[in-house]
Amino acid sequence: MHKDIRLHGQTGGQIEYFAMVAGTEAYQRYFFNIVQDEDQLRIFSPGNDFIIGPEGISYQGNGGYFCEYMFGVEQPASDLIKPEIINRLVMYGARADEATGTVHFSDRTAGSETYENIFFEGNAVCNYFFFVHSSLLSRKLKNQQVELVKHIGKIIKRSEAVGEERDDVLISEIFPLLMDEEAQFFLIKLINRHHREYRDLFRQLYFRNKKIADEDFTRLTNLATTYQIDRYQQERMRIDVMYRHPANKRIVDEYRNILLACDTKSEISHLDNARLTRLKTLSVRNKIPGALFYTLDEMLKKGRNLVSQVEQDYIAATREVLQGIFLREKDIESLIDRDDMLALIKSKKKAMENRDHSFDQLLLDASKECDEKIRDGADPALLDGFSYVITYLDRFDSVSNLISQLAFMENVRVTEDMLHGLIEHRAAFDNLRDGCFVELFIHDLFENAYLGRFGRRKVKTLLDGLDAIEHRTGSIEELHARLVEIDQEERISGVLLEHVRDRIRNFYSKFSTKADQEALRHEVVEELKTKKRIKNDIPVHLFEETIFTIKKEAMYLHSLLPAIVAEKNVGLREDFLENSGLDRFYVEELEREYFEKNDLDLEGLYQIRKGLS
Repeated sequence: MHKDIRLHGQTGGQIEYFAMVAGTEAYQRYFFNIVQDEDQLRIFSPGNDFIIGPEGISYQGNGGYFCEYMFGVEQPASDLIKPEIINRLVMYGARADEATGTVHFSDRTAGSETYENIFFEGNAVCNYFFFVHSSLLSRKLKNQQVELVKHIGKIIKRSEAVGEERDDVLISEIFPLLMDEEAQFFLIKLINRHHREYRDLFRQLYFRNKKIADEDFTRLTNLATTYQIDRYQQERMRIDVMYRHPANKRIVDEYRNILLACDTKSEISHLDNARLTRLKTLSVRNKIPGALFYTLDEMLKKGRNLVSQVEQDYIAATREVLQGIFLREKDIESLIDRDDMLALIKSKKKAMENRDHSFDQLLLDASKECDEKIRDGADPALLDGFSYVITYLDRFDSVSNLISQLAFMENVRVTEDMLHGLIEHRAAFDNLRDGCFVELFIHDLFENAYLGRFGRRKVKTLLDGLDAIEHRTGSIEELHARLVEIDQEERISGVLLEHVRDRIRNFYSKFSTKADQEALRHEVVEELKTKKRIKNDIPVHLFEETIFTIKKEAMYLHSLLPAIVAEKNVGLREDFLENSGLDRFYVEELEREYFEKNDLDLEGLYQIRKGLS
C-alpha cells in the first residue's frame, strides 16, 4: 500500500505550492531540500530535479505538467474531438508533428518557466507538475516519456480530480498504473492565490442568480486592480466559471457535440444548423453569455457552409423550434414557449402563402421522430411539446379557413357554435401575445386587394362583435344575427345585379329617371318572387347600389377599358379600381368577358394585370 508525504508553502508573494511524493517507502527516503539563500525548494529523485523559486520553476528528468482545460482555450484537434478529454497534458521534450499528427520525444527534457507563463499558457488558477522514479523505466529519457504516457497519460487527461484539485484521488488513480510497488510518484501543485480569489468571488456572485449586479462588478474590478490581474486573465476565468454553471454546461456541451459531429462530416447541414440555433435561443432565455458560443464557433465552425443555401428563413426557423423538442433527451429544458409557438405559426402562414409544403414535411418528420423515440424507450412526455404545437397549428387552420371563407366566399353560414369556438381560439392566440389574433388573421387581409366590400363588412363585423363580447357589451347571438343579415344582403345583391343587368339589356335602354328605376325595381322584385329567389321586398339601398354598380360597369367597359387596352395604361386601371368601389374579382370578370366578346388576345390582359402586381 502506498503512502504519501506533502509539503505546503508559498513563494513569490502569490504562488502557493503543494509538493507531494507517493510510494510504499515515501517516509523512508529524503526527497527535498531548501536553499535558504536563494529562497528555493528543491524536490528530487535519482535523475530528476524540480526547483520552485520566487519567480518560476526549473526542471530536468522525466515527467511533465497538466491542468484542467479552461473553456474556450485552443486545444489540439485530437483532444477537441473527444469530449471525455478534459485536461491538458504536456510532456517534457515532446514535439508534435503537425503534418502526421504524431508526437516525437527527445532526451532534452530540461527547462524552466516563469509563473506568469505557467498561468498564462495553462490553467489560470491551478497547474500540476510531476515526475516518476522507477527502476522499471528505461534508461533513456525519451523512452521513459513514452512509457509514462502509455501508463498514466490516459487517466491524467480524463480525470475529474484534476479540476476538483482532489490530490488524494488523483494519486490513488495514477500510482497503481505505474505497475511498480517500489516506484515513487512526485506531484507538485502550483496555485495562483490572487487568481483563485478572483475566480472564487466571481463564481460565488454569478452562481447566485446568473448575473453580476453593478455593485458586485465593482467589487470584482477593485479586486483585479488590487492584485493587478490583467484583463485577459479576468475574461478567461469569468468565461470558465460561467461555462461550469450546471444549467449552462449542458447546453454548451450539446452545442459543442453538434459542432464536433459537423467537424467529422466537414459540413453543417440544415438540421445541424437548426439545432445549433435552437441552443443559442435557449442560451438567451437562460442568460447564458453569447461568448461561450462565439468561442466554440471560432474553434470548430471555421467557415464551414451549409449543405444548401436555398432554404427559406421561415423553414429554418421551423427546424430550430421543432428540434428543441428533442433536447430534453440531453437533460436540457427546452420547452416551446409563446415566442416559439408564434414563430411556428408565422412560418406556417408564410409557407401557405408560398404554397411551400416543406413546413408540413418538417412537421411530419418531427411526428415520426417522436413516435420512434418513444417506441425505443424515450420518455412519453417527449410528446407533450409536439402535442402543444399540433394543437395551436390546428387552431390556426380552423381560424384561417373560417375567416378566409367569410372574406372571399358568398353564402357562408357561420353558426353560433363556430363563433363560440372562435372566441376560444382568439383568447388562445392573444395569450401568445397581445393583439396576436388581429396580427395573424386581420391585418394582411385588409391589405388584400381582392377583399370585396361584403367580405370586408363581414370580417369587420366579426372583429367588432368579438370585441363587444369580450367587453361584455354584446353577445354571440347578436353577432350571429348581424353576420346572417350581411350574408343575406350579399346573396340578394348578387341576384339583383344579375337580373337588373339582364332587364336593362333587354328592355330598358334608359334608366336614369327615378320613375324608370322604380318601375324596373318593381318588375325585378316580382320576377324574383315568382322564381322564389327572394321572399320579401328588396331594400331600396340595395337596388340603388345595384344601379350605381351597373353605371360604373358601363362606364368602364365603354370608355375606360378600351383606352386602357390601347394605351396599356396600367395607372388608369388601378385608379378606377381604387376609386370605383367595385370588387377586383368582379372587374376582372368584366374584363375577361370584354376580351372574349371582342376576340382579343387574353395575353394582353394578363400583361396589364401584371403591371399592377
